Amino acid sequence: MAIEGFTQSFVDVGAVRLSVHRAGAGAPLILLHGFPQNHRCWEKIAPSLAEHFDVIVPDLRGYGESDAPEGVAAYAKREMARDIVGLMDALALAKAHVLGHDRGARVSYRLALDHSARVDRLGIIEIVPTGDFWAAWDAELAMAAYHWTFLAQPAPLPERMIAADGPGYIDWTLASWTHRRSLDVFSEAALESYRAQGADPLRVAAMCNDYRAGATIDRQIDAESRSAGLKIAAPMLFLWGAGGFPAKTGDPLGVWRDWAEDLSGVELEGSGHFAMEEVPDAVLAAVLGHFAEAD
Repeated sequence: MAIEGFTQSFVDVGAVRLSVHRAGAGAPLILLHGFPQNHRCWEKIAPSLAEHFDVIVPDLRGYGESDAPEGVAAYAKREMARDIVGLMDALALAKAHVLGHDRGARVSYRLALDHSARVDRLGIIEIVPTGDFWAAWDAELAMAAYHWTFLAQPAPLPERMIAADGPGYIDWTLASWTHRRSLDVFSEAALESYRAQGADPLRVAAMCNDYRAGATIDRQIDAESRSAGLKIAAPMLFLWGAGGFPAKTGDPLGVWRDWAEDLSGVELEGSGHFAMEEVPDAVLAAVLGHFAEAD
């Protein structure tokens, strides 16, 4: 299910093979999706971005049509960031702009910290760093982000519960995280691809392992990075929905100031968690302005 105007290929990046969609010309721009989605989450803005950039949209390991290795350690964001380095190597790209949403944003900032020479400019949508998000939990945030603890429970508890109605769980999750609590911001093609993941035991296990890694390995690596004083060197744009998860942490832009040397941010009115689908024009305007500055 390629985005309109994009072509699909499969690229060996080292440990795994990724499904990759690509279109356009110019400076390379890599788009990284989140949970419970895949490359289709970019369908409203990717064609316009391809008018300005060489747009590369992989399915992260475990999602879409990419390989889904077993085990929690396979989904540490450090490992997933290495996949993107491997993808850049396979495509002969020395550097690229990187824009990530949700879990893909966690891969993106880990990529910028661990492989700073490979990231030109960075965009982060709808997250604060993993360790900071865990530290911000109170009753309200715990209720809103219950999936962080549910999906991270030991196997096979969440897998078995989701298996009772995987597509239904996907629909409920998507709708409940939008500003209007509705599926109407998603295309039928996108919904079909997301529901297919919810019905696939391999993909469900991968998504759970993604969150298990977030509760353990990723949190520890974040703490080590903070202790070492590491900061993101790439100019960084942070976008967050007024009704999304980072907004519930109090001062999300302030959280990122401790991590980034060169930071700008935009709060997106009328948006919940899925900003690219809910307010695509606002997202497109912000990211075009940010990445065009490199020219």
